[in-house]
This record gives sequence, C-alpha cells and structure tokens, in this order.
Amino acid sequence: MNDLTPTQQLVLDLLAGYRTHNPRDEQARREFSEFAAAHPDCCERTSSVGHFTGSAWLVSAQGDRVLLTHHRKLGRWLQLGGHADGDGDLGQVALREAEEESGLAGLSLIPQIFDLDRHSIPMRGLEARHWHYDVRFVVRALGGEQFVVGPESHELAWRSVSELVIDNEADESVRRMARKWVGRKWLGLE
Repeated sequence: MNDLTPTQQLVLDLLAGYRTHNPRDEQARREFSEFAAAHPDCCERTSSVGHFTGSAWLVSAQGDRVLLTHHRKLGRWLQLGGHADGDGDLGQVALREAEEESGLAGLSLIPQIFDLDRHSIPMRGLEARHWHYDVRFVVRALGGEQFVVGPESHELAWRSVSELVIDNEADESVRRMARKWVGRKWLGLE
C-alpha cells in the first residue's frame, strides 16, 4: 500500500528524474528523496525540521549573466527562490518566485533539476533553526532584463556567470551553480 501523499509522490518523481554523474549531486538526490518519503508535509513551511523550496538560476537570454538577490533576511547574494507552500511542482515554485521577486515577464523554465542544495536556516524570532531542501531550476529571461526590487530583497543585480566562478566572496552554492552553468554552455547543452 502506498502511503505517500500526492505532493510527496510529485517530489519523488521529480527527484527520480534527476540524472547526474556527480557523486555530490547523487548523494544530495538520495538525501532529498529520503526526506520527501519520510515527511508527508515536506512542502509545507510548517514542517519545523525542514521543507522543500524552489529556486531559479535566472539567466539572461544570452546565458552569460545571472540575476541575484541580496536577500533581506539572510544578508547574502543568492539566487531567487522561496517556499513551496504545499506545491510539489517545484519547477513552478521556482518560476513563480522568480517572477514575483524580479518583476520580470517572459520567463521560461527549463523543467529539469539543475542543482540541489540543503542548507540550514538560522533561528529567527519564534521560528526554529531548520533545513531548506532547495531544488534549483534554470529559468531564462527571454522578455527583457528590467527588474523591480521587491520586499524580499535589499537589491537585485545581474552578475557575469564567468566572474562568479572565480569570485571567492560569492556564496559557495552560487559558485557551484556558476561552474555547472559554464560547463553546460561549454558542452553545448544550454
């Protein structure tokens, strides 16, 4: 008997389709799958141990720049994204968050997982320290690049992907995604 919720099954199916030859990514896929299978509320922010989020590696139409946010709560330059709030279609979560946080129209989602990152969110007010199981997707800005800074950001900025690869001040997960993106472009998989 299958005791999984439809949301859990949607997340597990998405993760099962993530193909990688990178041991770090494969380990992350296994950990994310185990978490989804064990937690019926895996996509609800009320899950105090942790929950899924969807993020966008939002690249320019030419693919040479990425839009980052100076995150208001975390005080770091990161990719756009946010809570699933019960939605197991994490690609659509990433697309929705990219649209909401950037004000950009004409965004296009590449529906395959680009990156997985589990990171700790510090205690804040009454909210306990917990984990974000962040599923990241490539989103292309095909309708222009004039963004609007929303309430979740101190600011937004287009950054050169090639510069992020060597920027030792950048968040390590952002640098990892930059390296992946450069590798994809080099292989002609863009």
